[in-house]
Amino acid sequence: MTEETTTAAATTRERPALPDHLSTDERSPHFVRAIFEHDVGIRFNDKERFDVAEYCISEGWIKVPVGNKVDRKGNPLMIKLKGKVESFYK
Repeated sequence: MTEETTTAAATTRERPALPDHLSTDERSPHFVRAIFEHDVGIRFNDKERFDVAEYCISEGWIKVPVGNKVDRKGNPLMIKLKGKVESFYK
């Protein structure tokens, strides 16, 4: 192995720590591009959710879109659900 392949393999294994508050919206201050280079999973009330747009572990909530409804600017309408939140890498 050369040095380049060794460092490339090391960077693919290194994952940034998951933050307490994370959003999928690029305009949000809680958006972290480096985290979304890996598969992130969210467990809400002990069930894995695939439609989470934003979460906060310390406050215990997630935001999910409400069907196909959009606001006047074309962004999906969100609903906040409260419960036990866990984030993990797949």
